[in-house]
Amino acid sequence: MTTDSVPAAALAGAWRLDAYVDVTDGAVGEGPLGPAPAGLLIYTGCGRVSVSMMRTDPDPPAEDRPGTRFMGYAGTWWLVGRQVVHQVEVASHDYLVGTRQVRDLALDGDLLTLSGRTPPGAGPPRRRLLTWRRATGEWR
Repeated sequence: MTTDSVPAAALAGAWRLDAYVDVTDGAVGEGPLGPAPAGLLIYTGCGRVSVSMMRTDPDPPAEDRPGTRFMGYAGTWWLVGRQVVHQVEVASHDYLVGTRQVRDLALDGDLLTLSGRTPPGAGPPRRRLLTWRRATGEWR
């Protein structure tokens, strides 16, 4: 289902993170949570969202600091065409609280791809690309 709009009911449920990468000038690189992040994204049918993601690599880079191993937030969500908007109410990082996180979305069966651009002034222009797979009862 990669049409111009996605029905909200198609997103409702739980999703497991398959990949989280940065794309800069066409080059794909490791995302902020390392080479093999884990995550869970939950969309409820009544418009609530919760996302939790973490690093899983046993030997993180030396620059790994507290607050860079986990990120999460929760709030409300709605669709606008081919984008999903997350209105953040609580978050692991203070700067996210009260913000709207807008993500381009593509849904193809049980595979959900969300992407967003870095805001102006937040370093080099890049896209963050997150690939989620509809969760089953089993973990990885």
